Amino acid sequence: MQCRGSVLNSFFVLFPAAAMTGVGAEDDIPLCERKTVTDFCYLLDKSKQLFNGLRDLPQYGHKQWQSYFGRTFDIYTKLWKFQQQHRQVLDNRYGLKRWQIGEVASKIGQLYYHYYLRTSETSYLNEAFSFYSAIRQRSYYHQVNKEDRPELVVKKLRYYARFIVVCLLLNKMDLVKVLVKELSEEIEDYTQRFNTEDQLEWNLVLQEVAAFVEADPLMLLNDDNAVVVISNRLQEGGVPPLEQGMVVGQLTLADALIVGNCNNQVKFSELTIDMFRMLQALEREPVNLATQSSKPGTLVREDSYTLPVTLYVDTSPLSELPANSVLLVYLSATGVFPTGRSESEGPYDFGGVLTNTNRDVVNGEMVQKRSQAQKEMHCLHPGDLFSFTRKPLFIIVDSSNSTAYKNFSNLFGQPLVCLLSPTVYPKSMQDQCQRGSLFTLFLYNPLMGFLSVCGLSSMRYGLWEKAQELLRKVFHDIGQMITSSRVIDQAYLQFYGDEFLRLLMIRFVFCCTTLRLHKLFREARSFPESYPPLPKQEMVESSLLQKHVLELAAMLDVQNLFSDGMLDNY
Repeated sequence: MQCRGSVLNSFFVLFPAAAMTGVGAEDDIPLCERKTVTDFCYLLDKSKQLFNGLRDLPQYGHKQWQSYFGRTFDIYTKLWKFQQQHRQVLDNRYGLKRWQIGEVASKIGQLYYHYYLRTSETSYLNEAFSFYSAIRQRSYYHQVNKEDRPELVVKKLRYYARFIVVCLLLNKMDLVKVLVKELSEEIEDYTQRFNTEDQLEWNLVLQEVAAFVEADPLMLLNDDNAVVVISNRLQEGGVPPLEQGMVVGQLTLADALIVGNCNNQVKFSELTIDMFRMLQALEREPVNLATQSSKPGTLVREDSYTLPVTLYVDTSPLSELPANSVLLVYLSATGVFPTGRSESEGPYDFGGVLTNTNRDVVNGEMVQKRSQAQKEMHCLHPGDLFSFTRKPLFIIVDSSNSTAYKNFSNLFGQPLVCLLSPTVYPKSMQDQCQRGSLFTLFLYNPLMGFLSVCGLSSMRYGLWEKAQELLRKVFHDIGQMITSSRVIDQAYLQFYGDEFLRLLMIRFVFCCTTLRLHKLFREARSFPESYPPLPKQEMVESSLLQKHVLELAAMLDVQNLFSDGMLDNY
């Protein structure tokens, strides 16, 4: 702890207005008030130190970061309560300004948000929203615009950007639109008052959030023509239940690693639209904050504007997985293809997905300039994930080279499933890739995926509910097919006991059947694949599932887009 003199000296340097009466005036300050200022400065310095240390924490595992997060939360809790209890003294003796209170609240909001990213606990997301909302309601940053300090205005702009991200994740779309309007006005005022070099960057932020909001493929309308916002998190009764007689594994999804690096895909902050959707697909909708159950920890590896995406293939997170736990790896990235035919067919000979945005990309595919003997170093090859197969592993790959992962080797005999996206889409649908992948959309919200592939962008909420009721029946039948099959690989049954993985597998089968029946999807490359392969005849090409898809198409009056019989085997 710093001595009183050094703390007060640093305080007077930072806030000279508080020392206008002269240094000797310190003697006139009561001892208890001096101690209040000293304690506040200590808490403020300590909180900044711990907060700045968060960036050095490892991006995986629980033991390495939870204790540090706990200490940081504790110090910020003390700091927040302290400034509340001693506001008058800090106002009079320290010269505490409202924007400084706002900064503390903003840091607490950031803590909750990043804790949410690591745990997928939506209660922490709600806590972040509470602090960000309080900053706006109490106008903590209101006076910033009157000060001739551009760095303070930037703090306010960054606060708005973070608040918008949280609102997007909470589906508070009406508030998002209000915040975007306010942010636009703040940016305009900022760029007019200060001759700064970051004007284009802030305008880009506005463009990105606008594109992110517009990427929603469907507008739901009620009887009053008002837009209905729905949640896509897992809700009570949203998964076909396990039935008596079903023999499935007891594995539980414990952690998820989400990697996003799609060239030109809509993104805001550190989230691409595909990452945003998969993040919500792996979370529960809380009934209330007090009784929310624990969720899988979700680690987001972002495609930032300045740093390449890096996946650290390390067994550290595996060693911390509890018994009977599953790690999910989701890859949404540009495909990297090998430079010609290789004499061998090893785990590094089929290419993979791109991990660095600063590469040569043409039409969504990585163009290699290396010799055939060399492998692309900024590529995540299937072999790079082999160390993860020491524990049960569930992989989803959404990429133009997803099929590189169907040659995955299961070296350790643990349950392993890979769900792989189509590698080619019909030309009429390729221009939609910026708004997110169709494959991920099916895994996120199957009905939205179905509507998107049918070219429907709006519908009445009543019809939506009717279609969802039909889908619940379809998903029940798919679940029965998976658990009753005598030829399906046992890995699917091992994962079926977990609600999240069960729903992903069911949605995957529905996606496969839908695309195989759609008239525009004629190439084998336009169909999803899986490893181990699912039985075609009794599942993805099942006459019962085809009947269900055609029933849904008829309900939505788009049956002309689908074939009415069994397709040729590809």
